[in-house]
Amino acid sequence: MVSRELIARHCICCGSDQLHRSPAVLMPFVALRVFGHEPVEITADWGLRDLRQGMAYTLCNSLQCQACGALFLDYRFTDEQMAALYHNYRDDLYYAQRIRFEPGFASSRQHFTYRSAYLSEVEDWLAPRLPETPAVLDWGGDTGINSLFRGNNRLLHIHDISGVELVAGAERVDLERIAQNRYDLVTCSQVLEHVPYPLELVREIVPALGPDTLFYLEVPSEALMREHPGSLELAPLKRHWHEHVNFFTETSVRCLLERLGLEVLDVLHLPVDLGWIKGQVMGVLTRRS
Repeated sequence: MVSRELIARHCICCGSDQLHRSPAVLMPFVALRVFGHEPVEITADWGLRDLRQGMAYTLCNSLQCQACGALFLDYRFTDEQMAALYHNYRDDLYYAQRIRFEPGFASSRQHFTYRSAYLSEVEDWLAPRLPETPAVLDWGGDTGINSLFRGNNRLLHIHDISGVELVAGAERVDLERIAQNRYDLVTCSQVLEHVPYPLELVREIVPALGPDTLFYLEVPSEALMREHPGSLELAPLKRHWHEHVNFFTETSVRCLLERLGLEVLDVLHLPVDLGWIKGQVMGVLTRRS
């Protein structure tokens, strides 16, 4: 098992050390929240003999695994840095800081208050494999607004670090409560792309999976990956990193799950329209082997 690397030297999915590397920049909003870095202009007043004048941003590297195709940021943020990045996620200060660097993000705020329309298609895909009213655990479910089977369940538990107010009918649970329940479905949607150690996160989820529990894992199918299917030369094309610090291929997700003794049952590739952005998600249905 590879230890936590603050600068990745191994693949976050399959563990390979065969990584292609290319220089990139960390977007200013993330650099500010995580490191306290602000962009700065190097001018003649600095009196630096050997550095060119111009804007300076926080440097990083794009890494792509040559074994499974995963593409990711070399920085692997600490727990403290992750807490700083997602502190009071999407509150007024969060938006003010982000819009200062990314004015176009202002138009997206309203869309986070609505349930995503594509979720009904995911539910239709899963429903034939589940009881009519399943017991659901949503790992990383935020408020529960986008939890699967929110309107048709025996129970809906949310495990999330945010502490935000939950939608009606959802109940927040800690690891102790999770261990006391049996779930028909455990979900983790739109989470792994944000976290520094996705293998560790899924390892935390595995104890919640009973012999008959289905596990639905969903990540974005990023545009760069869709535009260059199967390519292992994507590191030079990824010039900047934001909150999504991991880009996954189907192969990379399968490798991650198989390392943890999970069997992939089916994979869903679904176009989505989130209002402020159009894209695609990849849903992987799995269970304990």
